[in-house]
Amino acid sequence: QVQLVESGGGLAQAGGSLRLSCAASGRAVSTYVMFWFRRPPGKERQLVGTIDWNGGSTYLADSVKGRFTVSRDSAKNTVYLHMNNLNPEDTATYYCAARLASATSHYWGQGTQVTVSS
Repeated sequence: QVQLVESGGGLAQAGGSLRLSCAASGRAVSTYVMFWFRRPPGKERQLVGTIDWNGGSTYLADSVKGRFTVSRDSAKNTVYLHMNNLNPEDTATYYCAARLASATSHYWGQGTQVTVSS
Protein backbone atom coordinates (compact mmCIF):
# COMPACT_ATOMS: atom_id res chain seq x y z
CA GLN A 1 0.00 0.00 0.00
CA VAL A 2 0.97 3.61 -0.45
CA GLN A 3 -0.24 6.72 1.33
CA LEU A 4 -0.45 10.05 -0.46
CA VAL A 5 -0.70 13.55 0.98
CA GLU A 6 -1.17 16.54 -1.30
CA SER A 7 -0.40 20.13 -0.47
CA GLY A 8 0.04 23.45 -2.19
CA GLY A 9 -3.41 24.29 -3.43
CA GLY A 10 -5.02 27.64 -2.98
CA LEU A 11 -6.18 30.74 -4.77
CA ALA A 12 -4.39 32.19 -7.78
CA GLN A 13 -5.11 34.86 -10.30
CA ALA A 14 -5.32 34.14 -13.99
CA GLY A 15 -1.82 34.02 -15.39
CA GLY A 16 -0.38 33.04 -12.04
CA SER A 17 1.37 29.92 -10.85
CA LEU A 18 1.01 27.30 -8.17
CA ARG A 19 2.95 24.18 -7.28
CA LEU A 20 1.24 21.14 -5.88
CA SER A 21 3.14 18.52 -3.94
CA CYS A 22 2.30 14.90 -3.30
CA ALA A 23 4.26 13.11 -0.61
CA ALA A 24 4.14 9.35 -0.94
CA SER A 25 4.88 6.86 1.80
CA GLY A 26 4.62 3.12 2.17
CA ARG A 27 6.24 0.05 0.72
CA ALA A 28 8.01 0.11 -2.61
CA VAL A 29 6.87 3.61 -3.55
CA SER A 30 9.20 3.61 -6.52
CA THR A 31 7.26 0.78 -8.15
CA TYR A 32 4.16 2.94 -8.57
CA VAL A 33 3.28 5.19 -11.45
CA MET A 34 2.16 8.55 -10.11
CA PHE A 35 -0.81 10.47 -11.46
CA TRP A 36 -2.33 13.90 -11.14
CA PHE A 37 -6.08 14.11 -11.72
CA ARG A 38 -8.48 16.98 -11.29
CA ARG A 39 -12.23 17.35 -10.92
CA PRO A 40 -13.58 20.73 -12.00
CA PRO A 41 -16.87 21.85 -10.43
CA GLY A 42 -19.75 19.94 -11.97
CA LYS A 43 -17.50 17.96 -14.29
CA GLU A 44 -15.99 14.53 -14.38
CA ARG A 45 -12.52 13.69 -13.22
CA GLN A 46 -9.79 14.46 -15.72
CA LEU A 47 -6.29 13.07 -16.06
CA VAL A 48 -3.77 15.88 -15.88
CA GLY A 49 -0.43 14.11 -15.98
CA THR A 50 1.67 11.15 -14.97
CA ILE A 51 5.25 10.44 -14.00
CA ASP A 52 7.24 7.39 -13.07
CA TRP A 53 9.93 7.33 -10.42
CA ASN A 54 12.66 5.61 -12.33
CA GLY A 55 13.19 7.27 -15.67
CA GLY A 56 11.03 10.25 -14.87
CA SER A 57 9.06 9.87 -18.06
CA THR A 58 5.97 12.03 -18.04
CA TYR A 59 2.64 12.51 -19.76
CA LEU A 60 0.58 15.68 -19.81
CA ALA A 61 -2.95 16.17 -21.05
CA ASP A 62 -3.31 18.42 -24.07
CA SER A 63 -5.30 20.91 -22.03
CA VAL A 64 -2.31 21.65 -19.80
CA LYS A 65 0.62 20.92 -22.08
CA GLY A 66 2.94 23.89 -22.30
CA ARG A 67 1.64 25.29 -19.01
CA PHE A 68 2.00 22.48 -16.49
CA THR A 69 4.89 20.15 -15.79
CA VAL A 70 5.24 17.09 -13.59
CA SER A 71 8.42 16.34 -11.70
CA ARG A 72 9.58 14.12 -8.90
CA ASP A 73 12.14 14.13 -6.12
CA SER A 74 12.93 10.49 -5.52
CA ALA A 75 14.94 11.23 -2.39
CA LYS A 76 11.84 12.79 -0.84
CA ASN A 77 9.30 10.41 -2.40
CA THR A 78 7.48 13.50 -3.59
CA VAL A 79 5.99 14.39 -6.93
CA TYR A 80 5.07 17.88 -8.01
CA LEU A 81 2.64 19.50 -10.37
CA HIS A 82 3.98 22.84 -11.50
CA MET A 83 1.14 24.94 -12.85
CA ASN A 84 1.90 28.10 -14.80
CA ASN A 85 -0.23 30.54 -16.75
CA LEU A 86 -3.29 29.39 -14.85
CA ASN A 87 -6.74 30.21 -16.13
CA PRO A 88 -10.18 29.93 -14.52
CA GLU A 89 -10.78 26.64 -16.35
CA ASP A 90 -8.03 25.12 -14.19
CA THR A 91 -10.21 25.58 -11.11
CA ALA A 92 -10.69 22.12 -9.65
CA THR A 93 -9.91 19.77 -6.85
CA TYR A 94 -6.59 18.19 -7.72
CA TYR A 95 -5.80 14.66 -6.68
CA CYS A 96 -2.58 12.73 -6.55
CA ALA A 97 -2.89 9.01 -7.23
CA ALA A 98 -0.61 6.01 -7.47
CA ARG A 99 -1.03 2.76 -9.30
CA LEU A 100 1.13 -0.24 -9.92
CA ALA A 101 1.67 -0.77 -13.61
CA SER A 102 -0.04 -4.15 -13.41
CA ALA A 103 -3.00 -2.94 -11.37
CA THR A 104 -6.34 -1.46 -12.34
CA SER A 105 -7.08 0.54 -9.21
CA HIS A 106 -5.40 3.60 -7.75
CA TYR A 107 -4.48 4.77 -4.32
CA TRP A 108 -5.70 8.34 -3.81
CA GLY A 109 -4.71 11.36 -1.85
CA GLN A 110 -7.24 13.56 -0.12
CA GLY A 111 -7.24 16.21 -2.80
CA THR A 112 -6.33 19.88 -2.74
CA GLN A 113 -8.43 22.74 -4.04
CA VAL A 114 -7.14 25.11 -6.70
CA THR A 115 -9.19 28.17 -7.51
CA VAL A 116 -8.18 30.54 -10.28
CA SER A 117 -9.85 33.94 -10.46
CA SER A 118 -10.12 35.98 -13.62
